[in-house]
Amino acid sequence: MKVLKRRCVAAAAAGTLAAGLLMGCSTPEVNHDEVVAVIGDAEVSYGVANFYSRMMQSRYENYYTTLTGETPAEFWMQQWGEESYENYVKSGLMEDLENFYILSQHADEYGVTVTEEEEKAIAKAAADFEEGNALEAKEVVSGYKKYIEEYLRLATIEEKMDVSMREGVDEEVSDEEAAKKIMKYVYFEYAKEGEDGQSETMSDDEKKALKKKAEKFAKELQDSEEKDIDAAAEKEGLEVETASFNSEMTAPYVDVVKAADKLKENEVTDAIDSEGGLYVAKVTSLFDREATDQEKERIVKERKDEQYDSLLKKWREDTEMSVNAEVWQKIGFAYQGIAIPKAEDEDAKDDKKASSDEKKDDADDAGNEDQEKDVLDSEEDAADEE
Repeated sequence: MKVLKRRCVAAAAAGTLAAGLLMGCSTPEVNHDEVVAVIGDAEVSYGVANFYSRMMQSRYENYYTTLTGETPAEFWMQQWGEESYENYVKSGLMEDLENFYILSQHADEYGVTVTEEEEKAIAKAAADFEEGNALEAKEVVSGYKKYIEEYLRLATIEEKMDVSMREGVDEEVSDEEAAKKIMKYVYFEYAKEGEDGQSETMSDDEKKALKKKAEKFAKELQDSEEKDIDAAAEKEGLEVETASFNSEMTAPYVDVVKAADKLKENEVTDAIDSEGGLYVAKVTSLFDREATDQEKERIVKERKDEQYDSLLKKWREDTEMSVNAEVWQKIGFAYQGIAIPKAEDEDAKDDKKASSDEKKDDADDAGNEDQEKDVLDSEEDAADEE
Protein backbone atom coordinates (compact mmCIF):
# COMPACT_ATOMS: atom_id res chain seq x y z
CA MET A 1 0.00 0.00 0.00
CA LYS A 2 1.41 3.33 -0.98
CA VAL A 3 0.82 6.71 0.60
CA LEU A 4 -1.78 8.95 -1.02
CA LYS A 5 -0.37 11.90 -2.85
CA ARG A 6 -1.05 14.92 -0.66
CA ARG A 7 -3.38 17.40 -2.24
CA CYS A 8 -2.67 21.12 -2.32
CA VAL A 9 -5.67 22.82 -3.91
CA ALA A 10 -6.53 25.92 -1.97
CA ALA A 11 -10.17 26.94 -1.70
CA ALA A 12 -11.49 23.38 -1.96
CA ALA A 13 -9.58 22.18 1.08
CA ALA A 14 -11.58 23.85 3.80
CA GLY A 15 -14.83 23.28 1.97
CA THR A 16 -14.25 19.53 1.94
CA LEU A 17 -13.85 19.32 5.69
CA ALA A 18 -16.63 21.82 6.26
CA ALA A 19 -19.05 19.06 5.30
CA GLY A 20 -17.40 16.85 7.85
CA LEU A 21 -18.87 14.74 10.61
CA LEU A 22 -16.52 14.03 13.46
CA MET A 23 -16.62 10.75 15.33
CA GLY A 24 -14.58 9.05 18.01
CA CYS A 25 -13.17 9.91 21.39
CA SER A 26 -13.10 13.44 22.65
CA THR A 27 -9.88 15.31 22.08
CA PRO A 28 -7.97 16.62 25.10
CA GLU A 29 -7.51 20.36 25.40
CA VAL A 30 -4.62 21.65 23.34
CA ASN A 31 -2.92 24.95 22.70
CA HIS A 32 -3.47 25.52 18.97
CA ASP A 33 -0.73 28.17 18.94
CA GLU A 34 1.91 25.81 20.32
CA VAL A 35 4.88 25.42 17.96
CA VAL A 36 5.07 22.00 16.38
CA ALA A 37 8.02 22.72 14.07
CA VAL A 38 10.47 25.42 13.03
CA ILE A 39 11.23 25.58 9.31
CA GLY A 40 13.74 28.19 8.29
CA ASP A 41 12.46 31.43 9.78
CA ALA A 42 8.88 30.16 10.18
CA GLU A 43 7.25 28.68 13.25
CA VAL A 44 4.56 26.12 12.42
CA SER A 45 1.66 26.16 14.84
CA TYR A 46 -0.13 23.09 16.11
CA GLY A 47 -3.28 24.61 14.55
CA VAL A 48 -1.94 24.68 11.00
CA ALA A 49 -0.34 21.25 11.29
CA ASN A 50 -3.47 19.76 12.83
CA PHE A 51 -5.86 21.27 10.28
CA TYR A 52 -3.81 19.94 7.36
CA SER A 53 -3.36 16.55 9.01
CA ARG A 54 -7.07 16.19 9.76
CA MET A 55 -7.97 17.14 6.21
CA MET A 56 -5.70 14.39 4.90
CA GLN A 57 -6.93 11.96 7.57
CA SER A 58 -10.47 12.37 6.26
CA ARG A 59 -9.34 11.51 2.75
CA TYR A 60 -7.49 8.39 3.85
CA GLU A 61 -10.36 7.15 5.99
CA ASN A 62 -13.07 7.77 3.40
CA TYR A 63 -11.03 6.00 0.75
CA TYR A 64 -9.41 3.10 2.55
CA THR A 65 -12.01 2.10 5.11
CA THR A 66 -14.55 1.85 2.29
CA LEU A 67 -12.08 -0.21 0.29
CA THR A 68 -10.98 -2.58 3.05
CA GLY A 69 -13.92 -2.62 5.44
CA GLU A 70 -11.61 -1.81 8.36
CA THR A 71 -12.51 0.61 11.12
CA PRO A 72 -10.40 3.78 11.25
CA ALA A 73 -8.61 2.46 14.35
CA GLU A 74 -7.81 -0.86 12.66
CA PHE A 75 -6.57 0.94 9.57
CA TRP A 76 -4.27 3.37 11.38
CA MET A 77 -2.88 0.81 13.84
CA GLN A 78 -1.85 -1.77 11.24
CA GLN A 79 1.88 -2.39 11.07
CA TRP A 80 3.88 -0.75 8.30
CA GLY A 81 7.43 -1.97 8.56
CA GLU A 82 8.54 -1.31 12.11
CA GLU A 83 5.91 1.33 12.81
CA SER A 84 2.17 1.87 12.62
CA TYR A 85 0.58 3.09 9.41
CA GLU A 86 -0.46 6.21 11.33
CA ASN A 87 3.16 7.11 12.03
CA TYR A 88 4.18 6.26 8.48
CA VAL A 89 1.57 8.62 7.06
CA LYS A 90 2.32 11.33 9.61
CA SER A 91 5.99 11.36 8.59
CA GLY A 92 4.88 12.12 5.05
CA LEU A 93 2.51 14.84 6.23
CA MET A 94 5.27 16.55 8.20
CA GLU A 95 7.45 16.50 5.09
CA ASP A 96 4.57 18.14 3.21
CA LEU A 97 4.35 20.88 5.82
CA GLU A 98 8.09 21.44 5.62
CA ASN A 99 7.82 21.75 1.85
CA PHE A 100 4.90 24.19 2.07
CA TYR A 101 6.92 26.59 4.21
CA ILE A 102 10.14 26.15 2.24
CA LEU A 103 8.36 26.89 -1.04
CA SER A 104 6.69 29.97 0.46
CA GLN A 105 10.11 31.20 1.56
CA HIS A 106 11.33 31.02 -2.06
CA ALA A 107 8.15 32.37 -3.66
CA ASP A 108 9.63 35.84 -4.24
CA GLU A 109 12.28 34.32 -6.51
CA TYR A 110 9.49 33.32 -8.90
CA GLY A 111 7.24 36.32 -8.40
CA VAL A 112 4.63 34.10 -6.78
CA THR A 113 2.10 35.84 -4.54
CA VAL A 114 -1.43 35.36 -3.27
CA THR A 115 -3.70 37.74 -5.16
CA GLU A 116 -6.42 39.89 -3.64
CA GLU A 117 -9.06 37.71 -5.27
CA GLU A 118 -7.45 34.58 -3.82
CA GLU A 119 -7.29 36.18 -0.37
CA LYS A 120 -11.05 36.79 -0.57
CA ALA A 121 -11.67 33.16 -1.56
CA ILE A 122 -9.46 31.97 1.30
CA ALA A 123 -11.26 34.20 3.80
CA LYS A 124 -14.62 32.93 2.60
CA ALA A 125 -13.54 29.29 2.85
CA ALA A 126 -12.36 29.85 6.43
CA ALA A 127 -15.54 31.70 7.35
CA ASP A 128 -17.69 28.97 5.83
CA PHE A 129 -15.87 26.37 7.88
CA GLU A 130 -16.28 28.25 11.13
CA GLU A 131 -19.96 28.79 10.42
CA GLY A 132 -20.58 25.19 9.34
CA ASN A 133 -18.97 23.39 12.29
CA ALA A 134 -19.73 23.25 15.99
CA LEU A 135 -17.14 24.21 18.60
CA GLU A 136 -16.26 20.57 19.38
CA ALA A 137 -15.52 19.85 15.72
CA LYS A 138 -13.41 22.98 15.39
CA GLU A 139 -11.41 22.02 18.44
CA VAL A 140 -10.64 18.60 17.00
CA VAL A 141 -9.38 19.90 13.65
CA SER A 142 -8.11 23.34 14.74
CA GLY A 143 -10.82 24.72 12.49
CA TYR A 144 -10.34 28.37 13.29
CA LYS A 145 -9.95 31.22 10.85
CA LYS A 146 -6.26 32.00 11.28
CA TYR A 147 -5.09 28.39 10.95
CA ILE A 148 -7.29 27.63 7.95
CA GLU A 149 -6.24 30.83 6.22
CA GLU A 150 -2.54 30.22 6.81
CA TYR A 151 -2.79 26.70 5.44
CA LEU A 152 -4.76 27.83 2.39
CA ARG A 153 -2.22 30.57 1.62
CA LEU A 154 0.57 28.03 1.83
CA ALA A 155 -1.37 25.65 -0.42
CA THR A 156 -2.08 28.38 -2.94
CA ILE A 157 1.60 29.31 -3.09
CA GLU A 158 2.62 25.64 -3.37
CA GLU A 159 0.27 25.18 -6.30
CA LYS A 160 1.73 28.18 -8.13
CA MET A 161 5.30 27.25 -7.30
CA ASP A 162 4.71 23.77 -8.65
CA VAL A 163 3.99 25.30 -12.05
CA SER A 164 6.73 27.94 -11.96
CA MET A 165 9.50 25.59 -10.83
CA ARG A 166 8.82 23.23 -13.74
CA GLU A 167 9.09 25.94 -16.39
CA GLY A 168 12.07 26.43 -18.66
CA VAL A 169 13.03 22.82 -19.36
CA ASP A 170 13.85 21.70 -22.89
CA GLU A 171 10.56 20.42 -24.33
CA GLU A 172 12.01 19.28 -27.64
CA VAL A 173 12.11 15.49 -27.95
CA SER A 174 13.08 13.80 -31.21
CA ASP A 175 11.24 10.86 -32.71
CA GLU A 176 14.40 8.80 -32.31
CA GLU A 177 14.58 9.46 -28.57
CA ALA A 178 10.91 8.70 -27.96
CA ALA A 179 10.31 6.00 -30.60
CA LYS A 180 7.89 3.28 -29.52
CA LYS A 181 7.16 -0.03 -31.19
CA ILE A 182 4.01 -2.10 -30.82
CA MET A 183 3.67 -5.79 -30.01
CA LYS A 184 0.78 -8.17 -29.60
CA TYR A 185 1.34 -11.04 -27.19
CA VAL A 186 -0.30 -14.08 -25.68
CA TYR A 187 0.32 -15.14 -22.10
CA PHE A 188 0.24 -18.80 -21.05
CA GLU A 189 -0.15 -18.58 -17.29
CA TYR A 190 1.16 -21.25 -14.90
CA ALA A 191 -2.17 -21.31 -13.07
CA LYS A 192 -5.41 -23.25 -13.15
CA GLU A 193 -8.74 -23.26 -11.41
CA GLY A 194 -8.78 -25.49 -8.34
CA GLU A 195 -11.61 -27.60 -7.03
CA ASP A 196 -12.72 -24.74 -4.80
CA GLY A 197 -12.94 -22.42 -7.79
CA GLN A 198 -9.84 -20.49 -6.75
CA SER A 199 -6.74 -20.07 -8.88
CA GLU A 200 -3.82 -22.33 -7.99
CA THR A 201 -0.33 -22.98 -9.39
CA MET A 202 0.09 -25.84 -11.83
CA SER A 203 2.14 -28.91 -11.00
CA ASP A 204 5.55 -29.37 -12.65
CA ASP A 205 4.07 -31.83 -15.15
CA GLU A 206 1.28 -29.42 -16.03
CA LYS A 207 3.83 -26.64 -16.51
CA LYS A 208 5.81 -28.85 -18.90
CA ALA A 209 2.65 -29.57 -20.90
CA LEU A 210 1.79 -25.88 -21.04
CA LYS A 211 5.31 -25.06 -22.18
CA LYS A 212 4.99 -27.51 -25.07
CA LYS A 213 1.68 -25.90 -25.99
CA ALA A 214 3.24 -22.42 -25.98
CA GLU A 215 6.22 -23.58 -28.05
CA LYS A 216 3.89 -25.21 -30.57
CA PHE A 217 1.82 -22.03 -30.74
CA ALA A 218 4.95 -19.93 -31.38
CA LYS A 219 6.36 -22.29 -34.01
CA GLU A 220 3.13 -22.54 -35.97
CA LEU A 221 2.72 -18.77 -35.86
CA GLN A 222 6.31 -18.21 -37.02
CA ASP A 223 5.85 -20.65 -39.90
CA SER A 224 2.50 -19.29 -41.03
CA GLU A 225 2.31 -16.91 -43.96
CA GLU A 226 0.19 -14.15 -42.40
CA LYS A 227 1.28 -14.67 -38.79
CA ASP A 228 -2.20 -13.77 -37.59
CA ILE A 229 -1.78 -13.92 -33.81
CA ASP A 230 -5.39 -12.89 -33.21
CA ALA A 231 -6.80 -15.78 -35.24
CA ALA A 232 -4.32 -18.23 -33.73
CA ALA A 233 -5.18 -17.14 -30.20
CA GLU A 234 -8.91 -17.32 -30.85
CA LYS A 235 -8.52 -20.86 -32.12
CA GLU A 236 -6.81 -21.83 -28.85
CA GLY A 237 -9.19 -19.85 -26.65
CA LEU A 238 -6.44 -17.41 -25.63
CA GLU A 239 -6.48 -13.65 -25.15
CA VAL A 240 -4.26 -11.26 -27.09
CA GLU A 241 -2.81 -8.20 -25.36
CA THR A 242 -1.25 -5.16 -27.02
CA ALA A 243 1.69 -3.18 -25.64
CA SER A 244 3.90 -0.35 -26.80
CA PHE A 245 7.58 -0.73 -25.99
CA ASN A 246 11.16 0.33 -26.53
CA SER A 247 14.46 -1.24 -25.54
CA GLU A 248 14.45 0.35 -22.07
CA MET A 249 11.10 -1.01 -20.96
CA THR A 250 10.41 -4.10 -18.90
CA ALA A 251 6.67 -4.61 -19.47
CA PRO A 252 5.03 -6.95 -20.16
CA TYR A 253 8.20 -8.88 -19.24
CA VAL A 254 11.83 -7.88 -19.63
CA ASP A 255 12.89 -10.91 -21.70
CA VAL A 256 9.90 -10.46 -24.01
CA VAL A 257 10.91 -6.87 -24.66
CA LYS A 258 14.52 -7.88 -25.34
CA ALA A 259 13.41 -10.56 -27.80
CA ALA A 260 10.83 -8.40 -29.56
CA ASP A 261 13.24 -5.47 -29.86
CA LYS A 262 15.49 -7.60 -32.08
CA LEU A 263 12.71 -8.50 -34.51
CA LYS A 264 11.46 -6.89 -37.67
CA GLU A 265 7.85 -5.96 -38.22
CA ASN A 266 5.52 -8.98 -38.44
CA GLU A 267 8.05 -11.35 -36.85
CA VAL A 268 7.25 -13.56 -33.87
CA THR A 269 9.28 -14.45 -30.78
CA ASP A 270 9.83 -17.94 -29.45
CA ALA A 271 7.91 -19.00 -26.32
CA ILE A 272 9.58 -17.00 -23.55
CA ASP A 273 9.49 -18.44 -20.05
CA SER A 274 8.93 -16.40 -16.89
CA GLU A 275 8.23 -17.31 -13.29
CA GLY A 276 4.48 -16.96 -13.78
CA GLY A 277 4.02 -18.25 -17.31
CA LEU A 278 5.11 -18.06 -20.94
CA TYR A 279 4.84 -15.30 -23.53
CA VAL A 280 4.64 -15.39 -27.30
CA ALA A 281 4.80 -11.98 -28.96
CA LYS A 282 4.50 -10.57 -32.46
CA VAL A 283 5.93 -7.17 -33.46
CA THR A 284 3.16 -5.33 -35.29
CA SER A 285 4.83 -1.94 -35.76
CA LEU A 286 8.40 -0.64 -35.59
CA PHE A 287 7.18 2.93 -35.13
CA ASP A 288 3.86 3.89 -33.63
CA ARG A 289 3.02 7.56 -33.93
CA GLU A 290 0.52 7.75 -31.10
CA ALA A 291 2.66 5.80 -28.64
CA THR A 292 5.74 7.83 -29.61
CA ASP A 293 3.94 11.12 -29.03
CA GLN A 294 2.79 9.86 -25.64
CA GLU A 295 6.38 8.95 -24.81
CA LYS A 296 7.47 12.47 -25.75
CA GLU A 297 4.96 13.85 -23.27
CA ARG A 298 6.26 11.46 -20.61
CA ILE A 299 9.88 12.50 -21.25
CA VAL A 300 9.02 16.21 -20.97
CA LYS A 301 7.09 15.58 -17.76
CA GLU A 302 10.05 13.63 -16.38
CA ARG A 303 12.37 16.54 -17.17
CA LYS A 304 10.04 18.95 -15.38
CA ASP A 305 9.74 16.64 -12.39
CA GLU A 306 13.51 16.30 -12.16
CA GLN A 307 13.95 20.09 -12.24
CA TYR A 308 11.32 20.57 -9.54
CA ASP A 309 12.74 17.79 -7.36
CA SER A 310 16.32 19.02 -7.63
CA LEU A 311 15.33 22.57 -6.65
CA LEU A 312 13.29 21.42 -3.70
CA LYS A 313 16.04 19.03 -2.58
CA LYS A 314 18.60 21.83 -2.59
CA TRP A 315 16.31 24.15 -0.65
CA ARG A 316 15.60 21.46 1.91
CA GLU A 317 19.33 20.88 2.37
CA ASP A 318 19.86 24.62 2.86
CA THR A 319 17.02 25.04 5.38
CA GLU A 320 17.34 24.45 9.10
CA MET A 321 14.37 22.45 10.38
CA SER A 322 13.32 20.98 13.70
CA VAL A 323 10.19 19.19 14.91
CA ASN A 324 8.81 19.27 18.44
CA ALA A 325 8.01 15.56 18.69
CA GLU A 326 6.02 15.97 21.91
CA VAL A 327 3.61 18.41 20.28
CA TRP A 328 3.45 16.52 16.99
CA GLN A 329 2.56 13.35 18.89
CA LYS A 330 -0.63 15.00 20.15
CA ILE A 331 -2.11 14.68 16.66
CA GLY A 332 -3.35 11.10 16.56
CA PHE A 333 -5.65 9.43 14.03
CA ALA A 334 -6.51 5.99 15.41
CA TYR A 335 -9.09 7.07 17.98
CA GLN A 336 -10.38 10.25 16.38
CA GLY A 337 -12.01 9.45 13.05
CA ILE A 338 -12.87 12.15 10.54
CA ALA A 339 -15.76 11.34 8.20
CA ILE A 340 -17.38 13.27 5.37
CA PRO A 341 -20.63 12.31 3.66
CA LYS A 342 -20.06 10.04 0.67
CA ALA A 343 -22.18 12.22 -1.61
CA GLU A 344 -19.83 15.12 -0.98
CA ASP A 345 -16.60 13.11 -1.35
CA GLU A 346 -15.74 13.69 -5.00
CA ASP A 347 -12.07 13.38 -4.09
CA ALA A 348 -12.49 9.65 -3.46
CA LYS A 349 -13.68 9.21 -7.04
CA ASP A 350 -10.67 11.16 -8.27
CA ASP A 351 -8.41 8.93 -6.15
CA LYS A 352 -9.79 5.73 -7.68
CA LYS A 353 -9.50 7.00 -11.27
CA ALA A 354 -6.00 8.33 -10.74
CA SER A 355 -4.81 5.21 -8.95
CA SER A 356 -5.93 3.17 -11.95
CA ASP A 357 -3.73 5.37 -14.16
CA GLU A 358 -0.89 5.01 -11.67
CA LYS A 359 -1.21 1.22 -11.79
CA LYS A 360 -0.64 1.34 -15.55
CA ASP A 361 2.48 3.48 -15.10
CA ASP A 362 3.79 1.20 -12.35
CA ALA A 363 3.33 -1.83 -14.56
CA ASP A 364 5.51 -0.27 -17.27
CA ASP A 365 8.23 0.49 -14.75
CA ALA A 366 8.16 -2.71 -12.75
CA GLY A 367 7.78 -5.23 -15.55
CA ASN A 368 4.78 -6.91 -13.98
CA GLU A 369 6.50 -10.26 -14.55
CA ASP A 370 3.63 -12.49 -13.61
CA GLN A 371 0.83 -10.11 -14.62
CA GLU A 372 0.24 -9.38 -10.96
CA LYS A 373 -3.30 -8.26 -10.28
CA ASP A 374 -3.23 -7.36 -6.61
CA VAL A 375 -5.82 -4.62 -6.24
CA LEU A 376 -4.23 -3.00 -3.21
CA ASP A 377 -1.04 -2.28 -5.13
CA SER A 378 -3.06 -0.25 -7.60
CA GLU A 379 -4.86 1.92 -5.12
CA GLU A 380 -3.15 5.10 -4.33
CA ASP A 381 -0.98 7.75 -5.26
CA ALA A 382 -4.29 9.11 -5.79
CA ALA A 383 -4.32 11.83 -8.08
CA ASP A 384 -5.58 15.13 -7.30
CA GLU A 385 -4.69 18.21 -9.08
CA GLU A 386 -1.46 19.49 -7.74
